[in-house]
This record gives sequence, structure tokens and C-alpha cells, in this order.
Amino acid sequence: MEKKHDNDHTMHKIREPEEKKELIHRLNRIEGQVRGLRNMVENDIYCTEILTQTSAVIAALNSFNRDLLDRHVRSCVADDIREGNREKMDELLVMLRKLMK
Repeated sequence: MEKKHDNDHTMHKIREPEEKKELIHRLNRIEGQVRGLRNMVENDIYCTEILTQTSAVIAALNSFNRDLLDRHVRSCVADDIREGNREKMDELLVMLRKLMK
């Protein structure tokens, strides 16, 4: 997978169309769940029901992160290590620390 930098130094990864479609589909579902939370608050739904839905959103985001991390390690990190770029291992460790806060 090709990676490139824009003028603002943001890294990019060219994803296969099917991978991009799957990731966007999952994010769209999560977005719908978050809109549902807002509607629950607007409609004065009882706190525990909102908290239950919030827990579902958090679980969906965690699942998304696990999947994306798995894809990242299997493609970006593995490819860069094979090419001799050991800096990707440090980048991965920093990312894992952030995710585990």
C-alpha cells in the first residue's frame, strides 16, 4: 500500500476500495448510534438507558480500533519492517500506549 505526505505532513494510506467501504460502513453505523444518543437526551430518556447505549457506542469504537490496528500491523508496519524501517515499531508502541490510556 502506498503512503504519501501532503504539504501539511499528514500521512496517507491508499486503501483498497473494499477495505475503505467496510471501514466507512462501520463508521456510518457508529455515527447513527451517536445520533441516537443525542435523540435520547433530547427526548429526556432515563439515564441508565442512555448509559447502556453509550456503552454500545464505546464497544463499537473499540471494535473499529481493533480492526484498524490489526490491518495497520499486517500491512503498514509489516511492510515497513520488511523494508528495514524499524521506526514503525516505535510508532506502533507509541500508538498502543495512547490506545491503552
